[in-house]
Amino acid sequence: MTTLNQEQFQFKSQVGRDLLERGQYHLSVQVFEEITESIDLSSRLGGEVQIWLVTAYQAAGRLQDAIVLCQTLTCHPYSDIKKRGQEILYILRAPKLKRPKEWMIKIPTLEVPIKRDSKYVSTKSMYQLQKESVIISEDLSQMNTKDNYFLGIALVFLILVLCINF
Repeated sequence: MTTLNQEQFQFKSQVGRDLLERGQYHLSVQVFEEITESIDLSSRLGGEVQIWLVTAYQAAGRLQDAIVLCQTLTCHPYSDIKKRGQEILYILRAPKLKRPKEWMIKIPTLEVPIKRDSKYVSTKSMYQLQKESVIISEDLSQMNTKDNYFLGIALVFLILVLCINF
């Protein structure tokens, strides 16, 4: 077990978090596992890395590994790490709700490049977009546009109120 100095730890953990944020979950798991092999897991930093590893496990679809690691975190010497481990474990063990397919959006992973049929991406002109869009407008001939004196009455009332107050 080689130990990391503070600078190496900061660098590697930032790389792991960046990979996680970019959707490269399996690489993030690898980085966090490497860090856990070279750091004292009972330290505060060790607990933080394990929390990140739980997140990476869950994102990578390794739910059972995330649950097992959370169970070990519930016995961590630092109370804040222990509490976070318990909270995450509660969430991981919660029953999964069934959602209609209409509620879901399929987002491709960033690890696999998206293949396109064409080398070029075509865009539609503004004219084509306007032509395709449906514009709903009201027919002004059907509206009652006769003056009903409301604006005049409201203006006189406002002037009277202002004059009485001054």
